[in-house]
Amino acid sequence: MIAFVRGRVAAVTLSTAVVDVGGVGFEVQCTPATLATLREGASATLPTSMVVREDSLTLFGFLDVEERATFELLQTASGVGPKLAQAMLAVLGPDDLRRAVAGEDVKTLTRVPGIGQKGAQRIILELKDRIGPVVGAGRPALPTPGEEPWREQVTQGLMGLGWSARDAAGAVDAVADQAGDRPDVGALLRAALRTLARG
Repeated sequence: MIAFVRGRVAAVTLSTAVVDVGGVGFEVQCTPATLATLREGASATLPTSMVVREDSLTLFGFLDVEERATFELLQTASGVGPKLAQAMLAVLGPDDLRRAVAGEDVKTLTRVPGIGQKGAQRIILELKDRIGPVVGAGRPALPTPGEEPWREQVTQGLMGLGWSARDAAGAVDAVADQAGDRPDVGALLRAALRTLARG
């Protein structure tokens, strides 16, 4: 198990970051909110979870250990694999997920692409007694200087979750008035996903 990676950020793509650890580049799958905190050339430390399959070893990276623990817990629910667990964390932070599960809020869970009503009900049933209490005030703001960087990051995040470029661009335009002077990329991404979910 690789518990974390620490090193220079060598590259940031639509859905991954490459972290140079002692001359070895570790490709780490991350949510858009996590990627928004990384800058090429800067040093970073990412808690990680390794998913082993017959034909692959995939490393997932997170903002903090709490997010990693939530990612691993989500996968204990029937029908929730690593990609869906990551999508859930892209739309809802750990505390938002705890609130939704504890409050049996099917509507909030179905905002995540790939989760229907029955899937949400199953997740609530299986995790309600294990997901734990709300511990914080939600995901912290992720300020991004300027207007264009946040637009690009949210658009790339939506496309990474399976939306078309056209749908992503429309959703970004719909939430542009919420950006303010210091855009919170994570919040804007969630708002854009809610816009797309409403159709």
